[in-house]
Amino acid sequence: MSTSNIVRTFRRETSRIAHSPRYPIILTLGIVFTFVFFATLTNEGQPENLPVAVVDLDGTFLSRRLCHELDATQGVDVVAVYNNHSEARQAMQRGEIFAFYEIPQGTYNDVLQFRAPHFGLYSNTAYLLAGTLSYKQLATMGMLAAGAVQREVLRKKGYTDEALMGLIQPVEFDQHLVGNPWANYQIYLMTTLVPAVIAFIVLLHTIYLIGREREERTVRNWMRKAGNNALVAMVGKLLPYTFHYSLLLLLANLVMFGFMHFPLAGSWLMMMLASVLLIVAAQCVGVFIGGCLPEPPFAMGVGAVYGALCFSLSGFSFPVEAMPRLFNGLSLLYPIRHYYRTYCDVAIFGNGLEHCWPHICALLAFGLLGLIGTAMFARQYNAERRVA
Repeated sequence: MSTSNIVRTFRRETSRIAHSPRYPIILTLGIVFTFVFFATLTNEGQPENLPVAVVDLDGTFLSRRLCHELDATQGVDVVAVYNNHSEARQAMQRGEIFAFYEIPQGTYNDVLQFRAPHFGLYSNTAYLLAGTLSYKQLATMGMLAAGAVQREVLRKKGYTDEALMGLIQPVEFDQHLVGNPWANYQIYLMTTLVPAVIAFIVLLHTIYLIGREREERTVRNWMRKAGNNALVAMVGKLLPYTFHYSLLLLLANLVMFGFMHFPLAGSWLMMMLASVLLIVAAQCVGVFIGGCLPEPPFAMGVGAVYGALCFSLSGFSFPVEAMPRLFNGLSLLYPIRHYYRTYCDVAIFGNGLEHCWPHICALLAFGLLGLIGTAMFARQYNAERRVA
């Protein structure tokens, strides 16, 4: 592989970028917009002031106190108190609230007579995040309210504070949220979704670059600059984009783990290595698809279908281990899956290369796909030359 030919091909590509910079600029702005969007979407860590409501059929001191305590709960905002179930249900159907409590009539009398009142809790989980968080907040508040009522009942029965706490909460749990002790949804979202978006863009852009050479009939000029060596042509052409996208991902990690103080228990160097390898692996997959499929529209379609599945098969939105065995194996065909596992090992558990080397090797193994795609591209180019 001639270094001079790589440099010539590299200069050719940088010249093409300078004369037609709109695509790199648009894609870069898209990545920046994605980062800023997710960075500001949940700047408090979790969605705040989710609208909820209460159906108060009791109208007593106890029910009003419960409404005030719900309104003071972090994360939800009691926007209405309804007099019947139908009004609350219609408000939920209109999307005005995500959950509501229904306090039945006679609740206070049941408490005074040592009977257990039954509250209703309704949540709209069609909105996954909002409905789930609203349900969690209201359910937690309901358990605390039930504990407070039970405490007052036991006090009236003559139990001491020490004895009644043993009855209300016989087992006390000490929670430890590893890697994200604040349950910050922003950390979960950005550290995985931003690299996945960048890798997806890199994949499609790589396929487009190869297809553009074919559509503009400039393959012969491209190969001549590379000394008719397909591997040199691919390396020289993609090298500017490797530097560009690697720099963007490294800057994104610098902002997340540095300025935004996301947890990073392990080595910066390992995360930098994983980031660069993710970009190279995504390019190799793009070379494989673009090199094997000579029709650019069809290659872009295949790349889009393959890339779109990475958000599900990477494992950060749904555990791969819980998927059918077929999809468990397919997840290994995605570079972002190995990047995500490396991130978990390095950033969350603080492990080094001795633990995450299988995933680093897997990212390196995607280079074989790039070599296969390059060989197929060279074969098609030589066939076209013989025909011409």
